[in-house]
Amino acid sequence: MKTILYEHPLNERIRNYLKLEQLFVQAENCFSYNSSDQTNVSQSIFFNALFAIIDTLERSDIRGDLIKELEKLEQNLVVWSKIPDVDTSALDDNLHQTVKLIAKLKGTSPTWWQLKEDKFLASLKQRFAIQGGNSSFDLPQLQFWLHRTEKELSEDIKRWLALLSQIRNALDLVLKFIRQRAEFVSISTDSGFYQDNGENLVLLRIRLPQDAQYYPTVSGNKFRYSIRFMLPCEKNGRRYSNHSTEFELAKC
Repeated sequence: MKTILYEHPLNERIRNYLKLEQLFVQAENCFSYNSSDQTNVSQSIFFNALFAIIDTLERSDIRGDLIKELEKLEQNLVVWSKIPDVDTSALDDNLHQTVKLIAKLKGTSPTWWQLKEDKFLASLKQRFAIQGGNSSFDLPQLQFWLHRTEKELSEDIKRWLALLSQIRNALDLVLKFIRQRAEFVSISTDSGFYQDNGENLVLLRIRLPQDAQYYPTVSGNKFRYSIRFMLPCEKNGRRYSNHSTEFELAKC
């Protein structure tokens, strides 16, 4: 059965992680060279995502948070290695990757900072910050860049994204282990409303059938959370569902 996965962070740190993860997906997958029109559409998505990543990293100490997460993970992996019948091969691979990422992130200067010093990107970022400011007549340098060869465009994009690879790889590893903390459990509620204790939780993962006519909205924090299921409504945009609801929940 096909499903839809909804995720909701229960603190600001995880919120930033999920935001960055989505921005990385956009930046890495949006660019297309099928036609000049498609390239023009994709470049807007790419640069908006890239600049949002830079702004998020600049506003928050993501690198410091990831280092702390990885150091905790390293300690846990060492403990898990002493458990009988553990998959030592997979554990060793993750431990090696964790130690390597910690060493890279603790470098004297974050590599992504070079993106802020890139004169071409800086000239674009200033205009992209203005609503509608990325029009072709405002950015002739972007028009010139877009009409370079596919190879040249690809090399520039790969170079820019490579400067973010340390953050990207650390983020992937941390989120992988956060998501693996809990398995999905089937839950049924009579009223379209569910609440529970949020102590020690950082992320909620809600899975619904793709053909379900409702969707979840979540509010809460590390102490308590609630899930309210909603129905589309042409008049008000959405309305509360008061029907019995079945869903799967993983509390990470």
